[in-house]
Amino acid sequence: MARIIAIANQKGGVGKTTTAINLSACLAEKSKKVLTIDIDPQGNTSSGLGVEKNKLTNTIYQMIIGECSLEDCRIHTAIEYLDILPSNVNLAGAEIELIGVEGREYILKQHVERIRDEYDYIIIDCPPSLNTLTVNAMTTADTVLVPIQCEFYALEGLTQLLHTINLVKQRLNPMLEMEGVVFTMYDARTNLSLQVVENVKSNLKQNIYKTIIPRNVRLAEAPSHGLPINLYDSKSAGAEGYRQLANEVIEKDDKEDY
Repeated sequence: MARIIAIANQKGGVGKTTTAINLSACLAEKSKKVLTIDIDPQGNTSSGLGVEKNKLTNTIYQMIIGECSLEDCRIHTAIEYLDILPSNVNLAGAEIELIGVEGREYILKQHVERIRDEYDYIIIDCPPSLNTLTVNAMTTADTVLVPIQCEFYALEGLTQLLHTINLVKQRLNPMLEMEGVVFTMYDARTNLSLQVVENVKSNLKQNIYKTIIPRNVRLAEAPSHGLPINLYDSKSAGAEGYRQLANEVIEKDDKEDY
């Protein structure tokens, strides 16, 4: 049965989508069966995995509002072992469509539970806000992974996110746990990056991944080619970083029985 990880941070530009794309691809590289769910209306995870999102008839939006099944919108990517439920800007309308719908917080969960046994990992890329779509991701997930950029305002908004995770755990998904924090965009040349890491470690009573994702030009270029970093530049520092993160996720899975 798949372990389901929601990647969330309501702060934009922290490497959330980059992490969703590349963690998924690096898990697939290790022959793990992975389903990536793009529940962000920007659809950047979809395009970053080579999907032409604006040419799609069926996306996760059509699935959520009941116009198609999960099978209708699931796409087998060019990467072996990796499938995706894609999204595009249409998904922005889901928030309004779901007003007044009974059990709207569980719509994604109902679809995903039926195919959960087909995968080892299901990775959900959340929008950079705490809305109905993010709540759907959290009711579906086992854990929440939070990317944090190595910058001055790293802790800003994190308290709010942790509060939301706890609320969802109390009211909607008692099994939800904090997967942990992963540092992104680390620049070894600056004292600031090091200070941020030390600051978060001393202030945050959460699991913090040993892997730190470096600031890397190749990592920034890869999405424009519709490729994850391990295919775009396999030997880059970014590719090595996400391979290490995938290893840590798998090791954690081996220790805990989901």
